[in-house]
Amino acid sequence: MTAWLTKLVLDGLTSAAPAGTVLWLVAALAVTGVLAGAAGSSGEYLRAELGRRAGRRAMDRLFAATERFTGLGRFEDPRFLDRLRLAQQGVDSSPDFVTGVFGLGRASLTLIGFVGSLLVLSPVMTGVVLAAAVPMLVMETRLSRRRAAVAWQVGPAERRELFYRTLLTSVDAAKEIRLFGSGGFLRQRMTAERSAVDAARRHMDLRTLRVEGALAALAALVAGGGLVWAVLAATRGVLTVGDVSMFVAAVVGVQGASRAMVSELATTHHSVLMFDHYRAVVQAGPDLPEPARPRPLPALRRGLRLDDVWFRYSDEHPWILRGVDLFVPYGSTVALVGLNGAGKSTLVKLLCRLYDPQRGSITWDGVDLREVSQARLRDRISVVFQDHMNYDLTAAENIALGDIGTLEDPSRIRAAAGRAGIHDTLTTLPRGYDTLLTRMFFEGAEPDSGASGVVLSGGQWQRLALARALVRDRRDLMILDEPSSGLDPMAEHEVHERVRDHRAGATSLLISHRLNTVRRADLIVVLEDGRIVEQGDHDTLMASGGGYAALFRLQSEGYREAVG
Repeated sequence: MTAWLTKLVLDGLTSAAPAGTVLWLVAALAVTGVLAGAAGSSGEYLRAELGRRAGRRAMDRLFAATERFTGLGRFEDPRFLDRLRLAQQGVDSSPDFVTGVFGLGRASLTLIGFVGSLLVLSPVMTGVVLAAAVPMLVMETRLSRRRAAVAWQVGPAERRELFYRTLLTSVDAAKEIRLFGSGGFLRQRMTAERSAVDAARRHMDLRTLRVEGALAALAALVAGGGLVWAVLAATRGVLTVGDVSMFVAAVVGVQGASRAMVSELATTHHSVLMFDHYRAVVQAGPDLPEPARPRPLPALRRGLRLDDVWFRYSDEHPWILRGVDLFVPYGSTVALVGLNGAGKSTLVKLLCRLYDPQRGSITWDGVDLREVSQARLRDRISVVFQDHMNYDLTAAENIALGDIGTLEDPSRIRAAAGRAGIHDTLTTLPRGYDTLLTRMFFEGAEPDSGASGVVLSGGQWQRLALARALVRDRRDLMILDEPSSGLDPMAEHEVHERVRDHRAGATSLLISHRLNTVRRADLIVVLEDGRIVEQGDHDTLMASGGGYAALFRLQSEGYREAVG
């Protein structure tokens, strides 16, 4: 419309048209400009808002999909982790997809308008200009495919770079890195990964530069040729000055709109290719099979049984558990002991059904764990993991994550903290249970206040993790995997006494390297190289004079020497 009105104004001026007519045309041209500007601003806002909403929804769907992965296998698969990272990039590019579609529509409308103007002047030149856009579309599509391939190619290196970068800025690693002077080594590794990524992207950028340079030359050749044709036609009286003006504007407009369309198509195409990773994650099936018709899980009344259980993390890895047969009677405390690598923590993961055994079965009162709902099973279990999490949240939230419903019941949070022996410590914090347990963030959302949180000691964090397990009150099974390894002997004794009193008459599985903490267990099971080599109560195992007795005497001698 703008080009057509400009033509009419110029023709009116050169043909001595009435001043009123020309002024009306000028006014229409001004109004068109104002409307175009307003439409552009409104369109940009709409594009941004649609992009934000699409990105938020895509992010929620992605992480909802990861919650459906109820086991750990996929999170220990490097190839899946690379795909997950690219899926997150797909989420980040989802606004580009939405705005690309929006921009494609706007560029299409612009192109139609300019093509209509150009057709009036020369159908042949219209065909030439449009034909020149075809190689642009083909080459840009190929480039977008290549960019997606490069993103997949450099994914592992980018993830390793992120790993080193996180180490260099992590408070958890800061002590060792500074003490051992390993920062330079890690920085060198990070830089090497970045260099590999940069080399691949540089090669892609050079290819893009060559292609787009050739396309720009083609566009300039077409525009220059068209201008020569228009000037020659004007000298012959075929075109007016306004026609030439509109022709130039139309050629530039068609080329600009074509370039915008191709660019938006390439961006959208690239986003779609990146979204393939997103779609692969979102549409992935469960990592652990869920029974189509789950069997009811009865309250534990007889016990748990492991029958000839074999497990390894993949076909390329050695067996971790080798034909384990074990019965955990209801209402008893069973202790699992053994050297590092014996398979104790792996057995815990199988009981929680974070993995399934390759052979054998695990039954709960005779019901195979694979035949019941995973959510129902885990609702019956409480665990303190050896590698428990320390969350950068408040003290109350750290405990309530064991049973999120207790956020609405502070009395249960405080009761769990009391049983874990951490209540008095938490009440003395600056904001009590509402104190943020990290210095990574400011208290609340007020950075100007300068108030950061509090960092607990290792033993205090361990008690907090125990409170998180204890807030899951009266579950059928409690698993304690090294629950007191970070505590001093007195605190360790106190914690075990508290848990023993609280869990009296309930079923518990205790894993510990410190044999003095397991001697009162009803049954002590000794694992060695993935097999059970001894089992019995403390007195029976000491009388047998096997490996347990030798290790207990060794540890006891160490305590006596320390006391002496």
